[in-house]
Amino acid sequence: SHWFLPLDKYETFLRKWILEEHRDWKTNVYGQCKSWLDLGLQPRAVSRDLDWGVPVPIDGAKGKVLYVWFDAPIGYISATKELTNDWEKYWKDEDTRLIHFIGKDNIVFHCIMFPAMLKAEGSFILPENVPANEFLNLEGEKISTSRNWAVWLHEYLEDFPNKQDVLRYTLCANMPETKDNDFTWKDFQSRNNNELVAILGNFVNRAMVLTSKYFDGKVPAKGNVTIVETELNRAIINLKKNLEYSIENFRFREALKALIDIARLGNKYLADSEPWKIFKTEPEKVATILYYSLQIAGALTSLCEPFLPFTSKKLCKMLNLSPQKWDNIGEQEPLAEGHILGESFLLFAKIEDEEIQKQIEKLKKTKTMNEQGTLSVEPSKSEITFDDFSKMDIRIGTVLEAERVPKTQKLLKLKVDTGIDIRTLISGIAEYYTPESIIGKQVCILTNLQPRNIKGVESKGMILMACGPDGVLKLVSPSELSVNGSIVK
Repeated sequence: SHWFLPLDKYETFLRKWILEEHRDWKTNVYGQCKSWLDLGLQPRAVSRDLDWGVPVPIDGAKGKVLYVWFDAPIGYISATKELTNDWEKYWKDEDTRLIHFIGKDNIVFHCIMFPAMLKAEGSFILPENVPANEFLNLEGEKISTSRNWAVWLHEYLEDFPNKQDVLRYTLCANMPETKDNDFTWKDFQSRNNNELVAILGNFVNRAMVLTSKYFDGKVPAKGNVTIVETELNRAIINLKKNLEYSIENFRFREALKALIDIARLGNKYLADSEPWKIFKTEPEKVATILYYSLQIAGALTSLCEPFLPFTSKKLCKMLNLSPQKWDNIGEQEPLAEGHILGESFLLFAKIEDEEIQKQIEKLKKTKTMNEQGTLSVEPSKSEITFDDFSKMDIRIGTVLEAERVPKTQKLLKLKVDTGIDIRTLISGIAEYYTPESIIGKQVCILTNLQPRNIKGVESKGMILMACGPDGVLKLVSPSELSVNGSIVK
């Protein structure tokens, strides 16, 4: 016997709660829930017979454990209860917003089953939103930790020290919000070099360097404000609003774009104004340009924080500034005239092709190992006696000449010094070795094999090859140079 959650009894409630009251949910979430509800809900077993798992906490339930889909979300509540005495405000206060950030394979459990459980208990709040993502793949293939097809954080930090935010930025920019997406190392490099370095980092660096050069590292006094500065400030306020709206509606890719667009505006402002060309003739105008550029950099200290927390701290240090209050961004200028800036340094560094190729080669090696691991080795053959083995005359020889056998794809004609003579062999290794690559190599030869006529050529012997589960042939050669004719025992 087993215990069941009577989902059918909550179907009417779930239909109204999801299909009518939460039309604002992401289309992939809403659509999956609707498909389940349209099929009709049935009672679902919450227990099963297993040796491991959370035991069913009822007398007479020996050997029964809870399905993980049932006990796992209850674990959210348990963890909160264990961490704080006022845990109930997180789960029973009507002012609390419960939001589940999950993958698409868990949509049904968090939108239908867990809410039914909470509704059945009666005193818990229900999820306000479940902004589930689709799947993120790695170089076109599904991420799998068991197959080592993944980017491991400790390895990443070893290979890319102090570049935590570059990975965060790329992951957010490629977040699979509405469909499956792909993380590639080439895109990672492009995002860093073309966006973080060339836009955000370049803007901040130019503003800092020019201020240091022209105004001794102090925020200059602004002069006459033109329509350019007024429009610039208005555009930044609008982008900030877009960023806020996107975050509040779980559109993190759009929010990140708004962030980089603010830095792009600052870059364009500097490029169009060209303060380095007019300082001698219009120093007051240059002061105004750099004043507003630094205010944008100051706003970025806070705007970066949700996405690039390490960069936010670096920027604060560079500007000698504490993070600005979010509500003040665009309304108050964070850097006062005469404020002394900190030391300038590069926020981001270019990532070279060699660094990326190393990561690609690492994945290629992983793929090869995975493919080999899925192949089966041929079973052992029947036993032979030592006398049978002793009949084989296996010797070391050196390939002197090699050429392809005409009108064949697999055969090479070899001339080999066996130590006892120089003989001709035909070997089916042309798919794996070119004639040029095998000349001069030492090989193992079965010298007393009965001669055979192959494609009109008498082949006297056989070169021994190793054949792995993948079917690829590899030469069996001595680890050190040996005298031709040496016997293999």
